[in-house]
Amino acid sequence: MGELRADWRLRLRREDAHGPVCGAGVLVDQHTALTCAHVVRHPDAVMWLEFAENSALEPVAARVMAGGWLREGGHGEDVAVLRLDSPRPQARPARLETALSVGTEVYATGYAEGFDDGMSLWGRIGGASGEWVQLDAVTKAEVVRPGFSGAAVCTRPREGRPARVVGLVVSWRGDLGRPLPEDSRLAFSYLVPVDRIAELSPFVKELSSPDAWDHAFEDRLNRWYDDPDEDPVKITVVPPGSGKDRSLRHLLHRADIVHHGGDSRPHLADHALGRISFPVGEYLAYWDWLLGTARHPTGAAPAPARLPTVVVDGLDEDPRPGPLLELLARLRVLGFRLLLVFRHEGGTGWNTARDDLLRPALLGHADTLLDRLRLAEFGNAVRRDVVDSASLDSVTETADLRRAELRRIGALPDPQQQLPRLRTLLRTLRADLDRQGGR
Repeated sequence: MGELRADWRLRLRREDAHGPVCGAGVLVDQHTALTCAHVVRHPDAVMWLEFAENSALEPVAARVMAGGWLREGGHGEDVAVLRLDSPRPQARPARLETALSVGTEVYATGYAEGFDDGMSLWGRIGGASGEWVQLDAVTKAEVVRPGFSGAAVCTRPREGRPARVVGLVVSWRGDLGRPLPEDSRLAFSYLVPVDRIAELSPFVKELSSPDAWDHAFEDRLNRWYDDPDEDPVKITVVPPGSGKDRSLRHLLHRADIVHHGGDSRPHLADHALGRISFPVGEYLAYWDWLLGTARHPTGAAPAPARLPTVVVDGLDEDPRPGPLLELLARLRVLGFRLLLVFRHEGGTGWNTARDDLLRPALLGHADTLLDRLRLAEFGNAVRRDVVDSASLDSVTETADLRRAELRRIGALPDPQQQLPRLRTLLRTLRADLDRQGGR
């Protein structure tokens, strides 16, 4: 089923954070929202955007972006494109859909008088009405009313397919000119479709294109952030200006440290060491070691409280990636998880990152998961009271089989042959641990 709450549904206030609720809006990326121009009233107004369905997200002021006032000149459709004063990458933006079919079931959530927390109305897409589209409600009580202007008109969410925003509520019309739809004999809601907004705004056209985002990549990256059992080193290729690039930008805030290719290595070392607690007097020793000017300090390396993540954005844009890769290898010794972003496959530093960072990290991680799997299998056998002298050799059969597979992988002479089999083994080990309750 679909999500009950959506970060991208916005409640708008006029004047300031405590001003009157005046309509709704849609977050379309971390910097940008859509609403109706008549909600904003004039192009130099400041609006206040609230994430009505996610109180963990701070409200933010916004104003019409350059080229975002789509009302004047006889070709507008009562739309304003707002630029947030500060981005909200933590919020998931709406998925925009330009296709629209008669009869599609849709809904909209607005903030009518007395319903500041929101109310949702359902209907079906009717026919075209000029550049707007008619929205047919089941009853006149479900026709939109003041407070719905700028609200997202969404498709019904289905399993595996989130709701898509197909337009913005702009108006309602009744045949008797009365204040409420219920007072009319006939009353209909109207929306301006996303494809019409895209015709008027190149920015919205770009965001609503099929390749504007890479949602599959987002899912994989979120899984990597969320699960410390995912691969400790991940290498990905993100072409500049692609949908994958936009998705990456939206999720960089989740990293503990973001380092851009060509930036200062001492700056990276300083940020990394700030994630670790050191005994008195050892900070400088580790600083020198990370930068390659001293040997590894004696004694056990300090461990971070949790496994921090480092994203190196554009590793192949570093003119001398060798020293950076050496620093990253030392961060691996300290337990850091690494996401290495290349802008071009096979870019500068690719082979070294693959052979000296990725492959050893995956081999070591497989070994760690195997130890946990063996322990979990043995523990489960003890709890089932099946461990005796006759069964001792068989209670860790799965772990033993996986260990043999790891040895076969390690014996392969070509690292490029090892990597796909290692990734398959790691997926299998995570599934084994789930079944054994070892995660």
